[in-house]
Amino acid sequence: MAKQLEKLMFVQGGRCFFCDQHIPATEASVEHLIARANGGANSEDNCVACCKSLNALLANKSLKEKLRIVLNQRGQFKCPACYSSKETPYSTESNGLRLERLSRISSDLKSRRSALPRTVNALRNTIDAAFQKKLTAEDITSILDELQSSGQITVSENKVEYQLAP
Repeated sequence: MAKQLEKLMFVQGGRCFFCDQHIPATEASVEHLIARANGGANSEDNCVACCKSLNALLANKSLKEKLRIVLNQRGQFKCPACYSSKETPYSTESNGLRLERLSRISSDLKSRRSALPRTVNALRNTIDAAFQKKLTAEDITSILDELQSSGQITVSENKVEYQLAP
């Protein structure tokens, strides 16, 4: 798999297939467009290089689900490892903090199962409570944006729908 990743990184110019941002070799992984768990091959035409966090997000999703995640970005695709256009991916301490916060809230939401907050305000309050009311409104908005861009939630008319991986 290491040779395959090296080849994909070379072919893609060291950039993520999805967001076209540079990926350090230590953060790169092979993404199977059709997941191997869904019958996808380990062939060149089914594999691309992307960041480890995006690979984990896409995991065993169907190709249709992966396309929906990409299309939900509305032409502004951001890998989960990219925090904002002001930061270089993987290069700042805040990326680690952001990923830690995202992971923490994702785990919290998954544990709620049928008791998930159904409105944006309720979700904001849930995030605030999960971090013991120590986040700013901007931090909470950033987490909400990240949940949406990673495809974990969809917001429509202030209602929240979840697509949390098990």
